[in-house]
Amino acid sequence: MMDQPSATEILTAVREFIEKHAMPELTGRTAFHARVAANAIAIIVRELDQGDRANVEAQLRLEQLLQRKGSLLELNRELCRRLRTNELAIDDAGLSQHLTLTTLAKVAIDQPNYSGLLHSPHRRTD
Repeated sequence: MMDQPSATEILTAVREFIEKHAMPELTGRTAFHARVAANAIAIIVRELDQGDRANVEAQLRLEQLLQRKGSLLELNRELCRRLRTNELAIDDAGLSQHLTLTTLAKVAIDQPNYSGLLHSPHRRTD
């Protein structure tokens, strides 16, 4: 596998081409779709940059909350099961913290300029 350029670098170059060179030449519906494409590429880049870390942190929080090991998928299924069967209270502080941090991580990838994220006391600054 090639080391250079990375997937992130390739996607960034494509996004920059769309934004700087293609979009100024486009109008109407085509310009709108170019903006959508550039935004989708930006989301993919953020997912590549932040997604693994967010998933590892979510898995660790769930392991602590549920007091068991497992994959992120298994732990999320167990969380749902425990909530459905009232084995875990909806007002559990650990659950609230996990859901808040998971949501913030998802929003940071999908909509990093969302005002609620920018003003959150739990927002990651690194």
